[in-house]
Amino acid sequence: MTRLDIFADPVCPWCLIAKVELDRALESRPAHPFTITWHPFRLNPQMPPEGMDRVAYLRAKLGDRADEAGRALTERAASLGLTLNPSPREPDTTDAHRLMHWAGVEGAQSRVMSGLLRAHWQEAQDIGNPEVLSTVAAGAGMDGAVVARLLATDADREEVASREDHARQRGINSVPTFVVADTHAVSGAQPAALWQQVIDEINAASRQT
Repeated sequence: MTRLDIFADPVCPWCLIAKVELDRALESRPAHPFTITWHPFRLNPQMPPEGMDRVAYLRAKLGDRADEAGRALTERAASLGLTLNPSPREPDTTDAHRLMHWAGVEGAQSRVMSGLLRAHWQEAQDIGNPEVLSTVAAGAGMDGAVVARLLATDADREEVASREDHARQRGINSVPTFVVADTHAVSGAQPAALWQQVIDEINAASRQT
């Protein structure tokens, strides 16, 4: 098997696009070699715990480019058959990453990430809200009540922060970033065709050894 490490934040719109493209490639290649691990990387580490109004956040971050960026995202999403209905709140994703950390223990990371992306980008839900996170966890096959109890504590907060710091020390500075076999880094929302090519090349190489 080949490791595929993915550094992502569910409030990143291009992480949504990237996951849809990757998922389509994986579905088209059921014999793919990847063992996938998702890693925490907050786009907005200084976001206050209560989050902030999304429009105000985008204006502050992008200024006059906000509308143009929004149109580009909407067009790319539409090309994949996605209708966007983002949350009006830009959340602090620390707790979402804690949930992803626990999902890793249960082998549910990709399902949880799908749920987080869908909740934030298509269902206008606040993924900084513990109730929303517990519901996402339950939808991915985890015990929502256990997750709710954990979210009420500081469990693994330092672990998640340490993992994010380690990613930045490795040179990760944007999401989504994919690291193939702990060697090759690929950034951005790559099309399914690229991932199909990567899978085919890895599988072909493995048959020759």
